Amino acid sequence: MNPIDRRSALRAGAGAAVAGALATGCAADGPAPPAPPAHAAPTRPTTPSRRRPAAGPRRFPEQPAEIAHGPRGRDLVALTFHGQGDPATATAVLAEAERAGARITVLAVGSWLDEHPSLARRILDGGHELGNHTQRHLSICEMPEQQAYAEITACADRLRRLTGSIGTWFRPSRTRHATPLVTGLARRAGYPHVLSYDVDSLDFTSPGAPAVTSNVTGQIQRGSVVSLHFGYADTVAALPALLDELHRRRLRAVTTTELLI
Repeated sequence: MNPIDRRSALRAGAGAAVAGALATGCAADGPAPPAPPAHAAPTRPTTPSRRRPAAGPRRFPEQPAEIAHGPRGRDLVALTFHGQGDPATATAVLAEAERAGARITVLAVGSWLDEHPSLARRILDGGHELGNHTQRHLSICEMPEQQAYAEITACADRLRRLTGSIGTWFRPSRTRHATPLVTGLARRAGYPHVLSYDVDSLDFTSPGAPAVTSNVTGQIQRGSVVSLHFGYADTVAALPALLDELHRRRLRAVTTTELLI
């Protein structure tokens, strides 16, 4: 299908579904997150510890504890999506990525998985990657140790229950970079690396589809990790042109694990 036909098909199939998209941005000055649903399972309290979080082995020992990009020598990039918001936009993003032969990484919010558990399997069945973006999408770097650890492990528990694994990646909520404390807590919970990014689409500001595409294509290079979001109509509308431009530049969108191996 040529780019024009693909854009038309996407707009026809997803336009109505995404008109009322719901999500929160992940920048510190982004919109406030929605209140957790009343039926969401409470997180189990953890026992306070005065010990420093124990260091676990790194899956990618050549990479730092916080990863912002992959190797610059290969024609690969990782499109990473903060997983929250209207499930219709998530489904539209996954479908468009798959039509273009792209594989993405989704960092899911635990409360979102509580509401839409079938999306965990939908993501993995499409050949994509699923990871942890905290339980309630609050400002984790501003929390005390016990609360921050509970945010990480509660989401990990949901991922394990739904998929059998906690996933490879953890991304802190409402911040681009983790504090040393949060990095250590993630490592204690089973995530040797924190996943950051070097390209911010700013799609959570709803700047319009052309601006989302421009924000990414103006910064992306070999090895880039791009921050995008599921819950915004602009993201869905921008994706065909963005994937076309990556193809024109001979850049292949792969999962974050594929980017680094």
